[in-house]
Amino acid sequence: MKKHSFLYAALLALPLSLSAQKAMNPPAGGKAISDQLIGIFFEDISCAADGGLYAELIQNGSFEFSPAERDGWGAGTAWRVARPGHSLGLIEVKTDNPIHANNPTYMRLNTERVGHYYDYNGWTGFGIQNDGFAGINVKAGEKYDVSAFMRNVKGETKKVRVALAVPQGWGKDPKLLADAEWEVANGQWQKYEAQLSPAEDAANAVLLILSLNTGTMDVDMVSLMPQDTYKGHGMRKDLAQALADLHPKFMRFPGGCVVHGGGDGFWDTYRWKTTVGPKEQRRGLKNTWGYHQSMGLGYYEYFQFCEDLGMEPLPILPCGVSCQGTNGGWGMKNQAQDWVPMDQMDEWVSEALDLIEWANGDVNTKWGRVRAEAGHPKPFNLKYLGLGNEERISPEFIERFKYIYERVTKAHPEIIIVGTAGPGSHPGNPDFENGWKLADEIGLPILDEHYYEQRDFFLNSRQYDNYPRDRKTKVYLGEYAAKDKKLIDALAEGLYLLHVERNGDVVCMTSYAPLFARRDNTNWNPDLIYFDNERPYLTCSYYVQQMFGLSSGNYFYGDCVKIDGASNLQGQSVVLNTKTRQLFVKICNASADTKKADIDLSRFKSMKPMAQKTTIAGQPDDENNYDAQPIQPQNETIKIKKKMTLDIAPYSFTMLQINL
Repeated sequence: MKKHSFLYAALLALPLSLSAQKAMNPPAGGKAISDQLIGIFFEDISCAADGGLYAELIQNGSFEFSPAERDGWGAGTAWRVARPGHSLGLIEVKTDNPIHANNPTYMRLNTERVGHYYDYNGWTGFGIQNDGFAGINVKAGEKYDVSAFMRNVKGETKKVRVALAVPQGWGKDPKLLADAEWEVANGQWQKYEAQLSPAEDAANAVLLILSLNTGTMDVDMVSLMPQDTYKGHGMRKDLAQALADLHPKFMRFPGGCVVHGGGDGFWDTYRWKTTVGPKEQRRGLKNTWGYHQSMGLGYYEYFQFCEDLGMEPLPILPCGVSCQGTNGGWGMKNQAQDWVPMDQMDEWVSEALDLIEWANGDVNTKWGRVRAEAGHPKPFNLKYLGLGNEERISPEFIERFKYIYERVTKAHPEIIIVGTAGPGSHPGNPDFENGWKLADEIGLPILDEHYYEQRDFFLNSRQYDNYPRDRKTKVYLGEYAAKDKKLIDALAEGLYLLHVERNGDVVCMTSYAPLFARRDNTNWNPDLIYFDNERPYLTCSYYVQQMFGLSSGNYFYGDCVKIDGASNLQGQSVVLNTKTRQLFVKICNASADTKKADIDLSRFKSMKPMAQKTTIAGQPDDENNYDAQPIQPQNETIKIKKKMTLDIAPYSFTMLQINL
């Protein structure tokens, strides 16, 4: 594996050398570190995608929900029969002759009677109503694109009314917000589209699809999408902006346990190829966390979102071994793990090779053409590829990982492979030890470590101080968080990240997890960003992550700040970005006492006299939630000197941003 040794240099030295060439030479006493330390990890957990970052407002628009996904679910989940004006009809769930085999289920509307339009104040017709995700939130004057695939099965041309409205209660006509009319004459599937602009704001609107003529008609792939999405690419604007404001350098996706069928085995393993074509051809999937993934947010959208935010994409692929948590395996003494027979492993190798071609290939290649046809002829320039997620590092896993790794690196030595150290990545854990043994054996560029711990671990542990400095494999801390969301937990994470920065020659990337959680459907706590239909709610940990994202750099200085009476509850770092000519001083105080910090920046020449000071501070049990957001960053411009003393408030994190 030594023939790939240039990857290790590329991992840290290349970005740093490019930065250094452009601007300034770093003063003596610094240590070269990764400038890619802060990224994000997106997994569709707690409805992070559908009903979250993906801006689609219709739930179950393809009618593919199933009782196999959740007890009581079916094709009609999130839908109800609508028959204003005493109209009558019958709804049937159908699967014959669908739009596409990947989306076999659709609704058939058999309309028997339609009340006279003028007798019922315009509200008549037979059809269906969708309530969205706990209501559809729309704004007055904004534009929304509504669409559906329809087929006229029997009877005359159907006039179909599609309307945004607010229900007014039993026996009352809904309040109309906006509507449009389609004529469905074609006996084959055809897509119908319109634009709706509500007359007023509404937090609890519904979408109605009403046939105004008797006869039989099929409906599928119903969509209601705001036109005003992040950079026009279908992401909910406020949630996407919250991520952009973190200044992440990369995004790991689509999981997490979502990657390898963590809930039920290989049948619900995430397969990227079914997520990159037209939306009506994508295959929805049971989510590991107990709900349905529409794949409206698929690999194409992930890569495009990375491009929009200037992040490196880090897709994670399965490598022929299931999650040991399958069917309750986490609670078993000998955790269950399934694996693909070795004579079938080439399929999983192709999954990786084809993804690289899809992301980076010329438009004349098979998979490059698929990307181009989706609207992106220019390659995405994929650099990183993860293989596996938190699997138990068993002999079967090792055999299959090596099989994929050797073939992918032979075909694409330019791709930096990220492996896995399993869950609970601490010294002494068998998966951790076996993962590192494998990494050292094959010369793996990056190993992904995961751990969730109580705040005391992050306050007191300094794991990476003891890692070998001559090891070629770098660390990606891909999932971590303190197990609560109070200010003291965020400060504990901040102290730990200061230690990560100090070890930025060993640790090349980090990402907090999980990223998102919907208010009324949360699988895991804590999370970085909570949200409902109206807005995101940013946690204390979010603001700590934001500070580190803003202060990325490529040189670390550990001797510029002295904290009086320092203990494990205080920490500091000074980071230089030679490309932007910015210097960042970060100081954390997780104790109840004010601390004095003596700062000596004499080695840095041409410092501008004014600096931006950002502070978060409060009481240790303060927590940002749906009712109150007591912890907010406080910004001020201050005059600085090369030698100065700052009072650091109790339970606070302070950052100075200095231009050179």
